[in-house]
Amino acid sequence: MSRKCDLCGKTPSTGFNVSHSHRKTKRRWLPNLQTVRAMVNGGVRRLRVCTACIRSGKMVKPSVKTKQQENPEDIKENNSPLAQS
Repeated sequence: MSRKCDLCGKTPSTGFNVSHSHRKTKRRWLPNLQTVRAMVNGGVRRLRVCTACIRSGKMVKPSVKTKQQENPEDIKENNSPLAQS
């Protein structure tokens, strides 16, 4: 799995660690990637997205699945203890 943001394409950047005596050793700065569920073309997919894209709103999180609220009249008719007494 590559270390690349699926939305903006951010990849690791390179540079040097510089000591006090100015000796340099190569190093990499990795993007802060998070695996998130996002809406893509009307469906839900898992994406590896950098935190900058999450904060800026470039991705849309799917809505939370909740039970559909029943009609209050149906509850009274079927199994409500208050309706039976």
